[in-house]
Amino acid sequence: MSDRFFIDTNVFVYSFDATAKRKQQIARDLVASALSQNTGIISYQVIQEFLNVATRKFAHPLTPQDAKQYLAQVLYPLCEVFPTESLYSVALDLSRDTQYSFYDSLILAAAVAGGCKTLHSEDLCHGRTVAGVTIQNPFR
Repeated sequence: MSDRFFIDTNVFVYSFDATAKRKQQIARDLVASALSQNTGIISYQVIQEFLNVATRKFAHPLTPQDAKQYLAQVLYPLCEVFPTESLYSVALDLSRDTQYSFYDSLILAAAVAGGCKTLHSEDLCHGRTVAGVTIQNPFR
């Protein structure tokens, strides 16, 4: 394992949430660090989940043009994990072993596949280590 880290979708969502200023700043700093230090990664799933939320559920949804710009400048440069049969198989095993949902397990499997030491997520058990990846809630 390296100092690489994986960023879950909720971090990107908070980076746009002006109603939660503290979380917004933490999220923005984490994304900026991932981009500038080339140590943070995401998967195709994070892109899909974020774009769905950002274009449909934000108080002020991103326009298609703004979403495309964010995809090109932020999301795609961080995306290193794409679907494979092995990724789905590992996710199914992790779901069985951890009792996490399949989609949460798919995020974990992507962090493992990406060689990450840490998964930054608000949604999973802070401090738990699964398959060599430690879950950290950056907003704690």
